This record gives sequence, C-alpha cells and structure tokens, in this order.
Amino acid sequence: MAFSSVYSTPLCGLAQVKVNLVSFKSPHNMDFGFSKSTLLQNGLCFPSQNISGFFIKPRSFSSSVSSRAATEKTLYDFTVKDIDGKDVSLNKFKGKVLLIVNVASQCGLTTSNYSELSHVYEKYKTQGFEILAFPCNQFGAQEPGSNEQIKQFACTRFKAEFPIFDKVDVNGPSTAPVYQFLKSNAGGFLGDIIKWNFEKFLVDKNGKVVERYAPTTSPFQIEKDIQKLLAA
Repeated sequence: MAFSSVYSTPLCGLAQVKVNLVSFKSPHNMDFGFSKSTLLQNGLCFPSQNISGFFIKPRSFSSSVSSRAATEKTLYDFTVKDIDGKDVSLNKFKGKVLLIVNVASQCGLTTSNYSELSHVYEKYKTQGFEILAFPCNQFGAQEPGSNEQIKQFACTRFKAEFPIFDKVDVNGPSTAPVYQFLKSNAGGFLGDIIKWNFEKFLVDKNGKVVERYAPTTSPFQIEKDIQKLLAA
C-alpha cells in the first residue's frame, strides 16, 4: 500500500551539497530553527551562523553499512523501557498499526498534540491501533521532568491511556536504538535528524515504517492513513 512521501529523499553520498533550510513555525509561532551546536552534532556544518544555506557531510562507508544493518531488523526486534523502568518487547505490538511519536510536556505543540493523540487513540484502540510515546528533552529542554512527572502530566492532564516509555535521545550519539531504526527506514528532509517534538512515524501491521510526519502535522490529519492501514 503506497502513501505519499512527506519528505524529500535524503541527500546522501555527495561531497558537499548546499540546500536551503526551510524555516517553519508552529501554530503558536514557535520557531523550529536549529541551533548551530545542535546541527553540528548531526554532521551539518554552517559556513556562518546567519547564512541560510548549509552543507551536509557525506556519509561514511561504516555509516552506510550500519544503516543497511538497521534496515534488516524489524521494529519487533527491539526491547525498550516503559515509563516505570520495566522492559517491554515491541514484539507485543505485532499485528497492530502503530503511531510512534517523541513527546514533550512544555512545548508549544504539547496541548494540541496530546489532546488529539488521546482522541485518535480512543477512537481506534479497539481496532488494533496503538500510540507509542517516547519523551525526549533534546528540543529546547522542553521535557525536563522525571519519568514520574511526565507520566502524571500526560495521564492526569490529558487522560493519555496509550503507552509512554522511558525518556530517550532521538538524535546524536546516544540515539535510542529504536529511533536509529525508525530514521534509517524513513529518512526526512534533513536525513536522519528528528526536527522537533512530536515528529511522528506510522508503522503498519508488519512492523514496516510507511510514513513519517513533520512535528506540525496534526494527529487528526493522519487519521485517513491510519484507517487505510487498519483496513489492510
């Protein structure tokens, strides 16, 4: 089943390719630009801080090998820790349609996303749909709390019933293995980089990543894709 791609094909294997960084804002006028240090951590080099163009380093041979090795796995090969610190094999979600999202409690997108995610989950959870939420503090330090605080915030304020997991890194050298897998199977506009809080990956019943959505994509906008996968 084919879905239209949200992002363009990642730019790989070029000695130096200049592209324009597209600035986009949330409905709350929050800037999604990246700091120079954040981009440098992910292999991007700015000629100067105020120039809109940037250069992408070519991927090394070892990086390409690692990427191929990651794609040979399935989502069900990973074990993660839940918000209470217990090991959870993702194999338990085999046969379900999954929406995987990196969440934060203090983001301009928090209220709309948590509210809509809870609504979509309530609507489709009995049809074989799950949302897997991974807190992350890498974007503006907007998820600074402990796991217990995150759990209380999501479950009390937004009545979130979907699984919430241990806080993870989604970019950089400490990227969680499950996010290495997701990104290697669905490259975005900036390649492997997660752009901001609430970026989303849609996974079919066979554990295949079929779509990737920008942080500003409303969960309600994803419903049609979810319905198609549930009906497949």
